[in-house]
Amino acid sequence: MTATGLPMVFPLEGLPARVRIHEVGPRDGLQNEQATVPVEVKAEFVRRLADAGLTTVEATSFVHPKWVPQLADAEELYPRLTGPDGPSGVRLPVLVPNERGLDRALALGARDVAVFGSATESFAKANLNRTVDESLTMFAPVVARAKEAGAHVRGYLSMCFGDPWEGPVALDRVVDVARRLFDLGCDELSLGDTIGVATPGHVTALLAALNDGGVDNTRLAVHFHDTYGQALANTLAALRHGVTTVDASAGGLGGCPYAKSATGNLATEDLVWMLRGLGVETGVDLGRLTATSVWMADRLGRPSPSRTVRALSHKEH
Repeated sequence: MTATGLPMVFPLEGLPARVRIHEVGPRDGLQNEQATVPVEVKAEFVRRLADAGLTTVEATSFVHPKWVPQLADAEELYPRLTGPDGPSGVRLPVLVPNERGLDRALALGARDVAVFGSATESFAKANLNRTVDESLTMFAPVVARAKEAGAHVRGYLSMCFGDPWEGPVALDRVVDVARRLFDLGCDELSLGDTIGVATPGHVTALLAALNDGGVDNTRLAVHFHDTYGQALANTLAALRHGVTTVDASAGGLGGCPYAKSATGNLATEDLVWMLRGLGVETGVDLGRLTATSVWMADRLGRPSPSRTVRALSHKEH
């Protein structure tokens, strides 16, 4: 472990006092693993993340097992997390791609759900086998029924900064699809840099365009992949613009099974280290979080890609 008192705290003007980390490791991280992680390990992973102080931990996805076999145990996992042995006081959102997925989630008591859309036609076709318009039509009853059931609905919007098939994505295209997701009834929207091509100026420009389009920062989250090493810089740009919700994955797990150029998510530990140095509160115990990622790396049989995990654990796993 590093010397106490590090990193030293030097706040920057214009940053939020507190950031909510939306932890996606158990869903977005594990869905990209070649091997299926046992349900007992998944449940323990979520419990350990909660014990580290994370208050939002995305648990799983109620998608058809054929498409994401790594998450085929959602019906078995979710009750383990909401039962007497599960973490208390923690939001446990789940992904619901369609009405069938929503039915499965609501039957188990889920009240925090997410739909997963795309700003580009190519990725909508690859991920959902639909056009963007068709996917929004599919989401409409899902969001409506979730809201009727009293659920909080998050919308994920992929390919906000670049697409592996189409290349650059116009800002107005992202704003248009984002507004349509909010019109359906989504409570918040996570902006995905699915292949990690964003840079800080691009992030600032997109957020400004969304604001000009009537979207408030309080309803936005950012979801950066670190393909080109830009995730932390992009996060800082978003925080300076007023966004206060950041998606991250413990140990840097994850990618996207439908976009092969998408490497790992922003590592939660790297994010917490930066925010600690900036004096921004997260409520996360970095030591416990690092220990959790070391524990999971051991079970996956490979080292964590997180620089902070490696530095604080002082060994390769």
